[in-house]
Amino acid sequence: MYKPGDVRVEQRPDPVIVEPTDAIIRLAATCICGSDLWPYRGAEPVDHQVMGHEYVGVVEQIGSEVRTVKPGDFVVGSFWASDNTCDICQAGYQAYCVHRVLMGTIGTQSELARIPLADGTLVATPGQPDPELIPSLMAASDVLGTGWFAAVAAQAGPGKTVAVVGDGAVGLLGVLAARQLGAERIIAFSRHADRQALAREFGATDIVTERGDAGVEKVKELTGGLGAHSVIEAVGTQEAMMQAIGSARPGGHVGFVGVSHDVAIPGDQLFMSGVHIHGGPAPVRRFLPELIQLIWDRTIDPGKVFDLTLPLDKAAEGYQAMDQRTATKVLLTL
Repeated sequence: MYKPGDVRVEQRPDPVIVEPTDAIIRLAATCICGSDLWPYRGAEPVDHQVMGHEYVGVVEQIGSEVRTVKPGDFVVGSFWASDNTCDICQAGYQAYCVHRVLMGTIGTQSELARIPLADGTLVATPGQPDPELIPSLMAASDVLGTGWFAAVAAQAGPGKTVAVVGDGAVGLLGVLAARQLGAERIIAFSRHADRQALAREFGATDIVTERGDAGVEKVKELTGGLGAHSVIEAVGTQEAMMQAIGSARPGGHVGFVGVSHDVAIPGDQLFMSGVHIHGGPAPVRRFLPELIQLIWDRTIDPGKVFDLTLPLDKAAEGYQAMDQRTATKVLLTL
């Protein structure tokens, strides 16, 4: 991304092993993330930045210290590289690993990618996947894992009513995660017919088109005036955060995974809300083994969030489509 709105596909040198813990993978697919739109729209600075942090593919080379994956393995990795052995990783927060590397600084919207800390970052699938599974495995690298973490952080589960703020890929997969975790009722906020339909397919029981205070009131109306037990915030704006907090009942839980931009929670409102708030960058690596197995067994099909597929050399068109909301999430093929 040269500058906001300016994405170009270029030839770059092939990556090489730098550290003995590295692996080189040949990507089977990559994709464009909603968070890539922040710099695209000028909300974050960008200057000739390599792009992409989601990836699946086949291992081509490994460093001398890599033990858990080997050339030929089909692998899925997180958007944070982590050693998966430090105290923070062992507690399940690999996104905060003491040796973490943000994959977006390396770039994975590419044919080949170097994966640092390969043993702690990459998870091999049980075998070579059927082609139809690749979009779902691709989703596991970020948006599924992020939506899943949001649902876990919000303590979605049996008997719970879950509200989901945001109908992008993460919010939609938060719906899927809440259903898979056993939620009894799932309220999805959405004004887009296609996204409403996918939310229902993933498990939403109610659709709310109102936003802000009106959306909060609608959730309370649907929950006997109490609010939801669990709320997923998957946008990252002030309005979305306040809508999420307002939609939760006292004692409820908000799981926030939208990349926060200029969010400031008034202390008095937070104090009087009585809600638990937990979130941030998702520790996708914690969930990858379980998510890969659910996909492999065809229990879940998160790949349905990809509603536009383009070859990598058409990436600029994919950014434009997501920016203009003519696509929810774009899969890039190689």
